[in-house]
Amino acid sequence: MSTHSAAAQPKITVPALKTRKRADGAPAIVCLTAYSKPMAQLLDPYVDLILVGDSVGMVLYGFETTLPVTLDMMIAHGAAVKRGTQRALVVVDMPFATYQKSPEEAFTNAARIMIETGCSAVKIEGGTEMAETVRFLSQRGIPVLAHIGLMPQSLATSGGYRAHGKTTQESATLLESARTLEKAGAFAIVLEGMIEPLAAQITRELSIPTIGIGASPTCDGQILVTDDMIGLFQDFTPKFVEKFANVGAQISEAAANYAKAIHEGAFPEDKHCFGVEKTKTLDTSKEPISQKA
Repeated sequence: MSTHSAAAQPKITVPALKTRKRADGAPAIVCLTAYSKPMAQLLDPYVDLILVGDSVGMVLYGFETTLPVTLDMMIAHGAAVKRGTQRALVVVDMPFATYQKSPEEAFTNAARIMIETGCSAVKIEGGTEMAETVRFLSQRGIPVLAHIGLMPQSLATSGGYRAHGKTTQESATLLESARTLEKAGAFAIVLEGMIEPLAAQITRELSIPTIGIGASPTCDGQILVTDDMIGLFQDFTPKFVEKFANVGAQISEAAANYAKAIHEGAFPEDKHCFGVEKTKTLDTSKEPISQKA
């Protein structure tokens, strides 16, 4: 068993993470998602960045997309995750329609997220069209993790779940978006669902870290949805996911064993009950007092 201790490790900050380029010899950035305090506590000693993703809508709430996720939901989950971390950098997704209208509205909502959760940064999806917003937020003290490629909030207009960057035009657009977002002040950028050569090129060209998910092994960091990574979803596993555990099967087995124990009367036992030992030590040698007729 690992002896990692979050308390014994230095806290990850935005400026520190911004320098983590593997080409300069820095260690790869380890990222996972979390939506609760218990999960955050389990991940914190081992990851550099915990993303409170709007994937919470699909993972925990059963939505078909991330679009129904609200600002209040993200704040509630973000605050819970922050209470479970000592070391990792906590970043909270800005949900759909909370930052696209204007930089000013984006600032109002992002500031609320940071104030009410205590997180260190927010993440927004979008390419060159979001550069002005990234600049507006960054200049006003709100660090931004950018996100291009496959963007779950834009599936209706981008053609669904597919690899991005296959055509020359799309590849050029994504490369320009990455360059523009860096200039606008993003401290790092998520590359999702992107062909490997393009993700590798963007990683080489940018001075800020890239974090891949279905992108390239050469990215400066990697992120997965934790529930995918630990095998909680049994029906479908995306191509880019590696299951490092099969917790879903273990939960099913535990539930089956629990039901079996109850049906057979093996649970609960005396040791699970209150007052059993005291009752057993009572003196029962005397005859009970007879009731008067």
